[in-house]
Amino acid sequence: MSILRVENLSRHFGSLIAVKEVSLAVEQGELRAIIGPNGAGKTTFFNMISGLVEPTSGRVIFEDNDVTDMPPSWRVSKGMARTFQITEIFPELTVYDNIRIAAEVAAGHRLSPFPYGKGNGVDAHVKELLAKGDLTKKAERLVGELSHGDQRATEIMMALSLGPRLLLLDEPTAGMGEAETQHMQELIRRLHKDQKLTIILIEHDMRVVFNLADRIMVLAEGSVLAEGTPKEISANEDVQKAYLGQDAA
Repeated sequence: MSILRVENLSRHFGSLIAVKEVSLAVEQGELRAIIGPNGAGKTTFFNMISGLVEPTSGRVIFEDNDVTDMPPSWRVSKGMARTFQITEIFPELTVYDNIRIAAEVAAGHRLSPFPYGKGNGVDAHVKELLAKGDLTKKAERLVGELSHGDQRATEIMMALSLGPRLLLLDEPTAGMGEAETQHMQELIRRLHKDQKLTIILIEHDMRVVFNLADRIMVLAEGSVLAEGTPKEISANEDVQKAYLGQDAA
């Protein structure tokens, strides 16, 4: 069953066509990667799925509900969450408090810098998320003092605190070294397999893409160039010419 269907989605910025009639169907429990050269329209496409950008035409269907005209907050409340290419965290707060604030908002509490206490179930949820993100030993560290990889893991756990069934990850390994990339790859794999979470990710590191993805969609100049399994995409001559043969960093 498709958890997400995108039908002929387009976005024009004046005379610029950033995304042109892109369609996509993602099955429940799938890990789908979206790749393409810089300027291919990947982030604009993500922004339309998550509601940050209104499409010029086309539809976004999430769990059989047309959410095309719904704001991001509504989509989050219905089970869709995302991270951003530039990590969105509170650097002056601890890892614990970053995740706690997100968890309290998800639980319907008023946003506050002060904890509501350990009797409301939030504390147990935060500790569970810390463990999932391998962040337990760093719970009391200020996020701004941590490595980029740990900051990104914190952001993902904040998104996970919202209880999503669909998680959108925008370049989760961007700016990371070899060890951090490997750790992030393992984290994403665990979330996908253990949590049975449906994940769509934009990623430039082809090693990550081909190690993780069930299926890959390739965008070029705002349109779908190819779609298929990692094996099919790696053998596609059009993809090799447009992307895989180039330096995409």
